[in-house]
Amino acid sequence: MPMSEHNHRDKRELARKRKGSVAPGHEGEVVIAVVRQFVVALRRPILFIDTITVIAMLPWALASNYASDFVGMTAGLMWITFGILALYGFWRWVGWYYSVYVLTNKSLTIITQKGFFNRKVSDMELHNIQSVNYHIDGFNAAVFGYGNVSVQTLSGSGDMELKFVHKPAVLAKQITD
Repeated sequence: MPMSEHNHRDKRELARKRKGSVAPGHEGEVVIAVVRQFVVALRRPILFIDTITVIAMLPWALASNYASDFVGMTAGLMWITFGILALYGFWRWVGWYYSVYVLTNKSLTIITQKGFFNRKVSDMELHNIQSVNYHIDGFNAAVFGYGNVSVQTLSGSGDMELKFVHKPAVLAKQITD
């Protein structure tokens, strides 16, 4: 069996086991869906890293062509910049990867991770939800199938916005069912 087929089978098995599993620490709660932001949420950090990489390479490229005495110094600065950008990229990836939306049969939980040490958890009981709407904004969102899901409460005080959700109509339906 090819390696990629084996990985996809393992992921499907993990998703099947996760869906319908009991939520830890919550008596009688069953996990319906665990959703992560669509990978397009990382587009701005990736563009930032790409731009700074090109800018960091310019002095090295110019020095190697016109001022060979500065090649070593500019190469060192370039590698320091790459190291800092790698840490920044990893920091943003951790924030994206560990930010999830968890839907159970009793509640909707938003776990937002910012970097390594900042985590925010918001929880909303499903019986308090008044309406669920989704919005697919723009050409890219329509082509790639992502959007935002808005959840309003009866009191209006604890409204939640789930951003960059892949297939937002599916999640909105799961919340209302």
